[in-house]
Amino acid sequence: MERWICTICQYVYDPALGDPDRGIAPGTSFEALPDDWCCPLCGAGKDVFEME
Repeated sequence: MERWICTICQYVYDPALGDPDRGIAPGTSFEALPDDWCCPLCGAGKDVFEME
């Protein structure tokens, strides 16, 4: 699975890790994240992330 990086704060979403603090299980692809998911560091939406 591809990792995605926030173009604002450089947070990296790694599907292998998920986002357990927000209930996203490991193995969840970026495309499968809810539309309202946002960067845990800066709060930016999915639209500012780019494939790393």
